[in-house]
Formats: sequence, structure tokens, C-alpha cells
Amino acid sequence: MAQAGDLSAREELVQRHVNLIWHIVHRFQGRGYDPEDLFQVGAIGLLKAIDRFDVSRGLKFSTYAVPLIMGEIRRHMRDDQPIRVARSMRELGMRVEHVRQALSQQLGRDPTTKEVAEQMGVDSGAIAEAVEATRAPASLNQPIESLSGSETHLGDIVKDERGEADWLEQMVLSQAFQTLDERERFILRARYVDCRTQTEVARQLNVSQVQISRLERRALNRLKMALQDESP
Repeated sequence: MAQAGDLSAREELVQRHVNLIWHIVHRFQGRGYDPEDLFQVGAIGLLKAIDRFDVSRGLKFSTYAVPLIMGEIRRHMRDDQPIRVARSMRELGMRVEHVRQALSQQLGRDPTTKEVAEQMGVDSGAIAEAVEATRAPASLNQPIESLSGSETHLGDIVKDERGEADWLEQMVLSQAFQTLDERERFILRARYVDCRTQTEVARQLNVSQVQISRLERRALNRLKMALQDESP
């Protein structure tokens, strides 16, 4: 119906996939672009997906739409305009570098992002974003000489190491993860991202190891149920 010109059906399809656009936009965060601008560009890709989608191919619409949305954003980022980094982000990046150097001398090694964040009293995510945003970008038009002596460009060889289908699975996992409460998310991050033991997590939350074991098992079960509901 949306392809046949039914504006209400088209609008409903767009509204149902707003979160999909935002998930893709978040994948490009920290590159100096306004998320709202990237969302508008991604919406253009979604509209193109609506116009071109072929129901007879048996694909889920979101699976078909992802590469078109991402392609539209990537084209927008490949223009000749320089990436503008907000002044506050540049200042944070300079502060991060200053603290990193000081901690390196103090610790005798490169500090972790968490250590820098704790020293500055800033969220680790903000630290990582500032470092990425202030890093000098490589031009996609940068010439690269191959072993055979021929010349190509960086944009011709850069590719995503994960397929779009794999990324879709990661996106669904992220959505399911948000259905957990804050303590459950903390426990799973600590256990499966930071690789902490249940005893270490229990000590940090001031509870027993048995309680952490029970909470972890409950969180995994809830995550499994959410994945069953959200699975494409």
C-alpha cells in the first residue's frame, strides 16, 4: 500500500522504523556530525527502501532497509566538507590527552579509558567520543599504492568487517538489553564485557556472590525472552 501511494501507510511504516534509523545513526557517533542531521539523511534512505522494497523476495523489510539507510549516511559523509568538531568536544579531547600523559608518567604505562574517566570525573563514553572526534580523519580519496604498483584509493578498500546481517543481530541484542533494569545491565556488562568474577561484582554491589549468581541467571533469562520477542 505504501508503494502504491497510500500516504498513511507510508507514514506508519516510517514511524515503525524510527528506532532503526537511530540505531544506525548511533553507529556513526563520534565522527563530528550532528546526530539529528544524520537521522534526516537516514530517513531519506528509509523512504528509498519503501519505494524499492520487493515483497516477493521474501526479505524482512528492516533487513532490506539497513544497507540503504547506511549507504545514504555514508554518501553524506563522503562529501568534500571538512568534519566540524564542536569546541567543547575539542577542549575535552585536549584535557583527555593532558590527563592521559600525566597518568602514563605516574603509572608507567598507558592508562585505560576507565582510569582517565575516573581521574577526570567524566563518563567513559564521553572520553572515547572526544578522542575519536578529535582524531585526524583519513581522506577516502587518499591514494594507496598496491603491491603490484597500481594506485587505488582508501575509499575503495575500506569495508565493514561484519556483514549487515550480523550487525542487525547486534542491533536486536542491543534493543533487548535495554529491556533489563539498570542493575541487571550492570551485572551483565561486568560479567561478560569486563570479564569480572561474580565475587568481584558482588563486592562492588555490596551483596553476596549467591545473590549475584541468582540475579545474573534472571537477567540472562529475561534477555533470552526479549530476544525471542525482538528476533527478526
